[in-house]
Amino acid sequence: MKRFITLFCFCTLFSATTFAQSFDLAGGIGEELPAEEIQEQKSEKNVADDRGIFSFLNFSFIKKSVETEDTETAQSSDEKAIEETPLQRLVRLADEGNISAQLSLGYMYLYGTDGVQSDYAQAFKYYEMAAEQDNKIALNNLGSLYFNGIGTKQNYLKAAQLFARAAELGSDDAAVNLAFIYLSSENNEQNLDQAIKLFQQAADAGNNTAKFMLGYAYYQGFHVPQDYYKAVSLIREAATVNFDEAQYMLAMMYANGQGITQNYGNAIKYLNAAVGQGNLDAIMALAQILAEGTMYPRNIIQAHILYNIASVYGAKNAAEHRNTLAKALKIEELLQAQSRAEAFKEQPSELTTYIRQTFGKNIRRYIDENIKPKD
Repeated sequence: MKRFITLFCFCTLFSATTFAQSFDLAGGIGEELPAEEIQEQKSEKNVADDRGIFSFLNFSFIKKSVETEDTETAQSSDEKAIEETPLQRLVRLADEGNISAQLSLGYMYLYGTDGVQSDYAQAFKYYEMAAEQDNKIALNNLGSLYFNGIGTKQNYLKAAQLFARAAELGSDDAAVNLAFIYLSSENNEQNLDQAIKLFQQAADAGNNTAKFMLGYAYYQGFHVPQDYYKAVSLIREAATVNFDEAQYMLAMMYANGQGITQNYGNAIKYLNAAVGQGNLDAIMALAQILAEGTMYPRNIIQAHILYNIASVYGAKNAAEHRNTLAKALKIEELLQAQSRAEAFKEQPSELTTYIRQTFGKNIRRYIDENIKPKD
């Protein structure tokens, strides 16, 4: 997540693409990619947002500079090294087929780092060069550029094909990207089968987004047999690395004793962790628990604070619950509660922020919206 802060700043300037409409990409994923010319950049500055919803850009694992040993091996003499600027050396190495240099230049031109101006066509060029050598990182990132129309014409099918190839080569990021595409395409058994297989592949590789999605699939019995024990195992792994939705789900499973021994204390612990990250479901759940006092000691001041925060987030009925509790508070307690609510600032983890800006604030909905109603 080394470049997370820079990438996060870009999201306010980039209009993210979503799958509001349903269309089928599955039929063309295995087809050969058609040739297409690279389009010039648009006059208006479209900033690449690798953390925006469905942007799929994940450059956190790309090294900014070429490895020293690669550079020294490619240089013919010390004099040549002295004459070349760092950029010239990278360009030469990239032209000679050095994948590390191609990836570095792709990143530099995409984000305008290390003294170069942002140039999306150039970024596309160098990622394409590395992708032609079947590099899984480049294939995934080139798919991201096609998905968003950065440095080239937007093409969802090409993006899906590139993600598919990168996933075949072992990219867990590409596997997750492609799984979400399958979930967002036409709802049919084949697409859903592929989504689950891809989440399993990425989860096995350690991808925390995939672990949560697969765990939630087991929790709901979505295209897999319902299994709370497996759900807890997977969701807990994502919760322990501070993903807010996983913390919320694990808290609910502790509260209800689903797949794990019922433990209200642990439920409150994980709800508090998710609340600190600004998870609205957790805020509302904890507020209700503290207002009722049946599962945990009653604390109407804290419940008022939480409902007040939730009302700012736009939660349904939060303001009404807050106002009801206010009637039971002394004036000094009410003022204190209002002050604490106003001072609240969510502090999402890097993982939570990455997932929110890549796939949205509630990734459970991609499964929920595909669950067929029971007869």
